[in-house]
Amino acid sequence: MATETTNTTPFAVIATGGKQYVVREGDTLDIELLGDHKEGDKIEFDSVLMTDDGSTSKVGSPTTGTKVTATYLGEIKGKKLTIIRYKAKSNRDRRIGHRQKYAQVKIEKIG
Repeated sequence: MATETTNTTPFAVIATGGKQYVVREGDTLDIELLGDHKEGDKIEFDSVLMTDDGSTSKVGSPTTGTKVTATYLGEIKGKKLTIIRYKAKSNRDRRIGHRQKYAQVKIEKIG
């Protein structure tokens, strides 16, 4: 018989850049660019959709009113993507590449 373990570390669900992220304290995230920031700047995410501290959950409609504090670590580049367009029997092909830029942040405090 398998025992079921639950993760009781506090977490939050934040929305930024049109996406939602589940974050815990100490996590490092690659998110959409946030604008003009310098390394070491403190960033507050106030669009917190849900929080859970292991015993109680708080779901917002649409936000909970809590804030998540993070430290800006810098700008990084994502994985290189290759896009190939090809038309059969017409001697037409095209190859282009794309490399998305992300902002890297470290979650410091939830709440």
